[in-house]
This record gives sequence, C-alpha cells and structure tokens, in this order.
Amino acid sequence: MLRLTEIRLPLGHSPDELQQAILKRLQIDADALLNYSVIRRGFDARKRGAIVAVYSLDVEVADEALLLQRFSDDHHVKQAPDTEYKFVAQASENLSNRPVIIGTGPCGFMAGLLLAQMGFKPLILERGKEVRPRTKDTWALWREHKLNPESNVQFGEGGAGTFSDGKLYTQIKDPRHLGVKVLQEFVKAGAPEEILFVSKPHIGTFRLVSMVERIREEIVELGGEFRFESRVTDIEIEQGQVRGVTLADGQRIAADHVILAVGHSARDTFRMLHQRGVYIEAKPFSIGFRIEHPQALIDECRYGSFAGNPELGAADYKLVHHCKNGRSVYSFCMCPGGTVVAATSEEGCVVTNGMSQYSRNERNANSGIVVGITPDDFPDDNPLAGIDLQRELEARAFVLGGSNYDAPAQLVGDFLKGQASTELGSVEPSYTPGINLTELSTALPDYAIEAIREALPMFERKIKGFAMADAVLTGVETRTSSPIRIKRNNGSYQSINTKGLYPAGEGAGYAGGILSAAVDGIEVAEAVALSMVSKRD
Repeated sequence: MLRLTEIRLPLGHSPDELQQAILKRLQIDADALLNYSVIRRGFDARKRGAIVAVYSLDVEVADEALLLQRFSDDHHVKQAPDTEYKFVAQASENLSNRPVIIGTGPCGFMAGLLLAQMGFKPLILERGKEVRPRTKDTWALWREHKLNPESNVQFGEGGAGTFSDGKLYTQIKDPRHLGVKVLQEFVKAGAPEEILFVSKPHIGTFRLVSMVERIREEIVELGGEFRFESRVTDIEIEQGQVRGVTLADGQRIAADHVILAVGHSARDTFRMLHQRGVYIEAKPFSIGFRIEHPQALIDECRYGSFAGNPELGAADYKLVHHCKNGRSVYSFCMCPGGTVVAATSEEGCVVTNGMSQYSRNERNANSGIVVGITPDDFPDDNPLAGIDLQRELEARAFVLGGSNYDAPAQLVGDFLKGQASTELGSVEPSYTPGINLTELSTALPDYAIEAIREALPMFERKIKGFAMADAVLTGVETRTSSPIRIKRNNGSYQSINTKGLYPAGEGAGYAGGILSAAVDGIEVAEAVALSMVSKRD
C-alpha cells in the first residue's frame, strides 16, 4: 500500500476527479489502480478566494515496488504505515486479581476497554452517575441554577469531554498510531465514520452520550465491572506500594494496580494523594474568559465568498499573541456554532467552558481567550497552589455573577475602555443559566487583564471584527488543563514514588483533550497488563 499526501482539489470535486488526481500523481493507467481509501481530508483556507481540499490517501496499485522506486525522492509518495493495533498481553484464565480504574472519562474508558479486550476484567469506579442521569443533573444547573457537586459537567460517566465540542484531534506525537485505535473504537460505538479521515474530527455532546453507553456495554460483556456514585476517598499505600482503595461509604477494595484517571477537577482526590505522600508538582495552566461572536462573522473572515459552503461547515480559528508584560494570550477550545456552558463542580463557584453539537449550527462562535500562568506566579511552592488560585477566581466570578450561578459578562468594547456594561448589543450571549453584565477587571489578576486588553486589538488584525464592541466576554475560564502533574516513570507509567499507582490522562497532567487522554489510557493500560503478566509469570 502506498501513502499519497498533498493531493489538492477544488471544493465540489467529484469522486472521479479524485481518482484522476491519483492516476496523474502516480503516472499510471486506471487498470493499475486497484483500490484507494481516504486517510485524511482537510481544507487549505489560507487564500480565501482559492480554498481547496487537501487529501492523504492509501493506494493499492499493481506494481508497488516499481512505483516506490520511481518516487523514491518524492516525500509525498511513501510506503503506507501499518496502523493496525496489536495487543501487548493477554490475561490468564485464572486471574487472581483485577486492575482498578478510577474515573470514566476518555482516559479511564479507553484504559478499561483495552484491559477488558485483553481479558483483565477491570473494576471501574466513578464518583458521578451514569451518563443519562448525569445529563439531567447537568441540565438542572443550566436551566434551574441547581448544582449537584457529584454529578455535573466535570463528574460522571464520560468525563468533562462529554459536554464539549467532542474534538478528536491532537498535536501529540503518535508513532504507534494509537489514535487510529481510539477512533476505530469510537466509530464502532456509533461515531460517524468521517472521524477516521477528516482533519479536525468532532462528534458533539448528543452523540457522545450514546457512544459512552455502548463502550460501557462492551466492557461489561467482556467481564469488566462499573460502580457509579463510588467516590474514592483514600488510597492504601504500604512501603511505597498501593494495596487498595477506600470508598466514601467506607468499603475497602484490595488492589495492587490502580489507574488514576480522575480528570482535571478532582481537587479533593489531588489533596488526598498529596497527604498520602504521592509525589505531585505544580504545572502551568491558563486562565481567562469565553468570547462570543456571530458565527457568520467568523465564517466571512475565514472563508470569504466560500462562507456557508456545506463542505467547509462553520469556521474555526486559532490565535496567539505574545504581550509586552511577558504573557501569552491565546484562543482555547474554540467551538464553532456552539454555546458557552456552566462547568463548575463546586458550590459557590462559576466556571465557563464551550460546547458544540455535531451540526455546529448555533448562532454564535465561542472560544476561550486565556493567559498562560506558571508555578512562578504562585505565592509559595505548594504543589496545590494552582488549585487554590482556580478556586479563588471561580468564587470571585460567582459573586460578580450575582451569587446564583449566573456568570459575570461584559461587552468587549466596554472591557477595552475599562467601564462596566449595562446593556447588550447585537451579540446575544448563550451562557445558561444566565449572565450578569458587570465590569470584569477584578475577575482575574491584573497581569491577565492587562494581557487580554492588549491581545484583543491584535487579534482584530487577523480576524476583522474580533474586537467588535458588541462581542461578549463571559467569565471565568480556569480549567483549561490540570494545575498539577502526578509525576510518573517513563517506562513503567507508575508514580515515581508509589508502585502500582498509574497516573493517567488530563488530571494527572499527561493529556489535553479527548483524543490525547484516550491515547494515554491505552498506553497506561498496556503498562498495567504487562506488569500483571510479568507478576503471574
């Protein structure tokens, strides 16, 4: 099989035109082309008046060796890589114990699925509820100002990614093509097949819910077990080795292989681990606001006369500005045709995030506009200082919003002038349960406000209308990534000072999104399986 890249065609081309482009690139006749499949399809929109589709393809031909020799100097024609996943181990039939996984986000789910497929029958613990009752609890906050601290956007089956754009692309290095395994499992669970080849695949919340249920069903069919509303309150450690976990109801579960996949908001778990002496260090993360514009404005700026083309869909963007005060401001988790959502998991706090459905057809585009911070910004070397800062800013936003889970908001024009907003303009904010117009300069540290005020006019140079006076800022965005890292050994994936504890995914500081978390779940599951097999032998 040959891998062809950079096949470029105009929008609206036919399948025959794609086939003709393959024949032309390889300089072969039609009868020499046996088969082909699309590996990646994206769009080059750098020239708004000449947007083109760009393909990578795997091609089966009659004389592969001859063509490889002919195109030996062409880096756009190569041998196709082997992307088939191969299991690293298989459990014995008389399995004496089973691995425990804490958390059912994309990392925990994929770790559980892989271990189940290898026969290890994992026990998966989740502090929140199953995905459908969890969805009802989440809507109770959005519609009725009622927060369930154990069942919300952050906690429950599916993890935080369930209430998001469902983005499935990442910038991680993936030499083993584990991302392909993840996407194939998602398609098997009901995701659209296009996620296997579009350059920026996404699913959307409604489809994610049913996918999560199907993955759970497969794990159970393979011998795995789920326990919901089972919050882990303690981990038993003897002489640097995990021996078990304790649940909130007092039940102890013996285990010597525990995958910690709790997500970035399990603050009580992080504190417990720190108290137990598990090595944790502070890491950089970002804070800021959500910004909303009319999606039509973003489409026009990015696509010009091609705006509204169904092949292109709703336009996205990616922006960054390096400020005079040394800070960097960048767009984060951009949601085309989406909504800003309430994402807190703690009482008396307001947190924002972005979400889109598969159709991406809501009126507004939204994105985090966030400022990078580092442990140097914290008052001391406490590894949990970032959590304290997050909580302080979220509590401040709660008060600015009216102390009822409404979020504080301000028009961009007023924000740049430093004056409170009193009425909305042409952009209707999407955040529910609601917003309270105010002045946001006290919502973040002074350095962050200064940096965002400098960055917005700079972003206007790249996207005309980005700093429009009526665009809406909603605060606060604080949970861009985990503020801590539970450091692990590179080879064994275990905590550097606690054997049998496998920190994994975004909460442990090793991922940043659905796909990267799921890939990390695979790698950690493999490490657990190999460890259990070696102990058996």
